[in-house]
Amino acid sequence: MATDFMSRALALAWTAPEPTSPNPTVGAVVVATGEIIGEGVTEPPPGRHAEIVALEQAGGRARDATLYVTLEPCRHFGRTPPCADAIIAAGIAEVHYAVADPGEKSGGGHAVLEAAGIRVLRGEGEAEARRINEAFFKHRETGLPFVVAKFAASLDGRIAAASGDSRWVSGPEAREWSHRQRTRIDAIICGSETVIVDDPLLTARPGGCDSQRQPLRVIVDSRGRVAPMARVFQGTDWALTLVATTEDASATWRASVEATGAEVLTFAKHGDHVDLEELLRELATRDVVTALLEGGGVLLGGFFDRGLVDKLHVVVAPIIVGAADAPGAVAGRGAYRMAEALHLRDITVDRLGEDILVTGYPQYPDPPD
Repeated sequence: MATDFMSRALALAWTAPEPTSPNPTVGAVVVATGEIIGEGVTEPPPGRHAEIVALEQAGGRARDATLYVTLEPCRHFGRTPPCADAIIAAGIAEVHYAVADPGEKSGGGHAVLEAAGIRVLRGEGEAEARRINEAFFKHRETGLPFVVAKFAASLDGRIAAASGDSRWVSGPEAREWSHRQRTRIDAIICGSETVIVDDPLLTARPGGCDSQRQPLRVIVDSRGRVAPMARVFQGTDWALTLVATTEDASATWRASVEATGAEVLTFAKHGDHVDLEELLRELATRDVVTALLEGGGVLLGGFFDRGLVDKLHVVVAPIIVGAADAPGAVAGRGAYRMAEALHLRDITVDRLGEDILVTGYPQYPDPPD
């Protein structure tokens, strides 16, 4: 259980005003004689780490004080100098951190601080600290992005009418929530059928305005079907687009898409489609820590079948579509028996206007094929 001071550091991390990817979001407080004299949150790259913000706020009062921080202080030179060195220079006497940094370069601050004579304690608030940076830990520990799947569906599980019309399944509050989510992730992954039918921009537009931080737009198009005049290829100078395809796509199509300013990458096939795990590994090398999967059903099914979805958001709208041939939310191999159906854990339920938002983590019963 976290003390009041670590709880404050965790609260700072939870409520960070801006995304910090590819860095983790960290909260820190400096305490002297039972009083918080400095606090900070990680700034967006190339800004300061939380420890530095808190130490600068504390100033000379930091000498012989105690630092509470949600992640082990880094020991390497990256975009900024090592936090461990700054802590030592400030004269901090004791450091409490919630969870160890898994990075080969950034981890190891604990030993550096102890070697300098600072008392170091680890583990207070660890579970909560890991949840705050669940995407960061997945990326660092597996070399894969943290994949969040999202879809809006009717009460009978349809994501569009029989004609393919999907505007709009959910209400305005849910759509605004969706655009805010896009500002905090690194990439949006979408299938070719969704691009062909819906022609989305796949940009973040909270409040109806373009966000300054745009995710990478990733289109999975195994056979080269998406037309180069699709809206997802607009604005490639400020909202980058990457198309993942296979050798089945023609050279002519590839050249026409690249002429829009988009990047086209060829991947090996898993069955008849792009190898999704290979795609994720490529995205991870590009500092994609969190990827938002927005459909359609075939792509969602492929990710679920291979156990590649880490978290799920489902917006359930209070409507009935009813058509037998209306598209469903998730295709793929799926479950043959109900006992094989995928369950969610750690479920939360919220209201978004008239819609219901269900969030949970897939609990895969067996290692995926």
